[in-house]
Amino acid sequence: MLEETTPEPVGHAGLRDPSDRRSEWSAGARVALQAWVVARVIVLAALGFSRYIADHIGTLRPISAQAVHQGLFSWDAAWYSDIATKGYSHLPQEALRFFPGLPIASRVVGNVVGDRFALAAISNLAALVAGILLYQLIRFEGRDARLAERAVWFLALAPPAFVFVMGYTDSTTVALAIATMYALRTRRWGWAFVAAFVAGLCRPTAFLLAVPAAVEALRDIRDVSWAQRAQRVVAVVAAPLGTLTYLLWVRSQYDSLFLPFRVQTVARLRGEFANPFTTLYDAAKGIFHEHVGTALHVPWFLLLVVLTVVVFRRWPLAYGAFAAVVVASSVTSSNLDSLERYALLAFPLVIAAAELTKPERVERVVFILVPVAMFGYATLAFLGLIGP
Repeated sequence: MLEETTPEPVGHAGLRDPSDRRSEWSAGARVALQAWVVARVIVLAALGFSRYIADHIGTLRPISAQAVHQGLFSWDAAWYSDIATKGYSHLPQEALRFFPGLPIASRVVGNVVGDRFALAAISNLAALVAGILLYQLIRFEGRDARLAERAVWFLALAPPAFVFVMGYTDSTTVALAIATMYALRTRRWGWAFVAAFVAGLCRPTAFLLAVPAAVEALRDIRDVSWAQRAQRVVAVVAAPLGTLTYLLWVRSQYDSLFLPFRVQTVARLRGEFANPFTTLYDAAKGIFHEHVGTALHVPWFLLLVVLTVVVFRRWPLAYGAFAAVVVASSVTSSNLDSLERYALLAFPLVIAAAELTKPERVERVVFILVPVAMFGYATLAFLGLIGP
């Protein structure tokens, strides 16, 4: 399936010389590595700061003490670690809401280096790969290197991206989403299938990759052969097929196909499906009832909407469609916790942010504020005051 004909040009028409392509990959790797290192310095500094605070303020709430103690393996990372080492059968059914892609990879790699180290290593390596691929995708689309650099830095330093340093699956899924889009745009349908299928095994919302896949598959479809149309169909169903693979396994073990999604709708987790306008209104009222953290989701959502509009206006339809469905899916439940982290899957949004910060003065201010915000979010999460 992976042996395909030379892809027809879609975006960037230049850089056909092999030395130019190597230069682009080298430049992308350099920028991604720099951003990757800075992000890890910030998050580890936040972890150290949170432990300093914990040691000097006395007794913490149980959840805060646990988060500080577990560090990079706190919150959802603890679940992924337990799934990798113990398996679903030895854990509460709540564990089923965490998809198996990352735990499976951690178990395989963990046979050599240890399970916990493998979990963190895969997540952090995926974050680096995501940056490199994002740079290449933007350059392929014919955009300038400076825009690509800003986007890579935004992806690495976005406040909720501190989870890319932890044992979370988000960095892996984002890397796979970017790889899927790259494959779709370069008409490598076999590789798009592989990346999207694995993504479908990693996160519940990764099946939304079917949307940009469908947009790309339908483009110029009348001009291709039936064999090529079949390849496109396979790419479209890849992510849902990955998700379905896990759901079928769950049904075989627990006699319930959608149990992972039902578990997620528990009130203390994501909650039931709800009218997004009602949810946002209730969240906004939190500012008057000492629920400031909940109210902060509202300006974040408004920013996400603005960025989605920018993507639709300035980028091919597949990018905007993917951003829109991811953002929409993030506000369909009664609980907006983790809204910002879920939105990271919509990687075109960081490209839009890079577009809006093109003026040098704006860029300077933003890249002072963003690392500070990441440090603050990470510190609050390690102290157990907010859930990633």
